[in-house]
Amino acid sequence: LKNCTKHLGTEFISDGQQYKALLSGGEIAEFHTTFYASNHYRIVSATGKDEGNVIFSIYDQENHLIFTNREHKNSPYWDFKFENSMNCTIEAKLNQKNVSSGFILMLIGFKQ
Repeated sequence: LKNCTKHLGTEFISDGQQYKALLSGGEIAEFHTTFYASNHYRIVSATGKDEGNVIFSIYDQENHLIFTNREHKNSPYWDFKFENSMNCTIEAKLNQKNVSSGFILMLIGFKQ
């Protein structure tokens, strides 16, 4: 949890949810959330080990890829602003090059 909360910093307030999964092999965790229009969000991920071991991707309702941290060296966090409110699916998996199984924790924060 400490690895996640440090990346939320003081700018972002947690939405109060902890998105958790225990994965092995190539398993993918799936989380569902709603992002609201005009809000600034930060999504943070951690495994409890070294940073950069979680690959996460965000999809809209039609399953179109909105973002993946794979294109950004598996960054442990990313900031977003949504123009419209939308329901999204977040898929998270472990970077199999570094870890074959483990615990994933994700937090979503928003700016006040």
